[in-house]
Amino acid sequence: MKLPPPLEAVVESLQKLPGVGAKSAQRMALHLLKEGPEAMNHLAHQLQQAAEKVGFCGVCGAFTDQPICPICLDPRRDPASLVIVAEASNVLSFERSGRFRGRYHVLGGLISPLRGVGPDQLRVRELLKRLEDHTIQELILATNPTVDGEATASWLARILEPIGIRTTRIGLGLPIGSDLEYADELTLDRAMEGRRPVG
Repeated sequence: MKLPPPLEAVVESLQKLPGVGAKSAQRMALHLLKEGPEAMNHLAHQLQQAAEKVGFCGVCGAFTDQPICPICLDPRRDPASLVIVAEASNVLSFERSGRFRGRYHVLGGLISPLRGVGPDQLRVRELLKRLEDHTIQELILATNPTVDGEATASWLARILEPIGIRTTRIGLGLPIGSDLEYADELTLDRAMEGRRPVG
């Protein structure tokens, strides 16, 4: 039996989410249908609110509902340490561990010639601007240990070397090909402790 077209459209939309297959998407859609119009309207309202109110921090690029995120505004954070990550979701991964007390810079992606993404499409100019006041003493490159992540880290290490700021790469603990977003707190802690100089 085929689902009615409006419900099939919901299933197809849910399938576009990462980690959601056809069966899971169908289960979610049927659950929402069973809960009734009120549950569906509530979810739609929450999604609309997030779309309207959540954006990116004007300083670091992390998710926020304010012009500048709470991490950048927190005077207790160490302004001398800066973790450079590819995506805003990576900040959430580090924050879950609760160990890193510095600040972040989100690149907004990774260098990927196959996808047509070059350094000019990343937030590199914003990073270099943040380094101008000489407050930052250590840059920690925390891109995923994938081909694109390693290429981005190597490229950044080369352009940052003349600036003279200590630049390290997160250490072992993250398997090659993995994604920071799905790493547990212990793995991230070990990766931070095992960071090493770049270049």
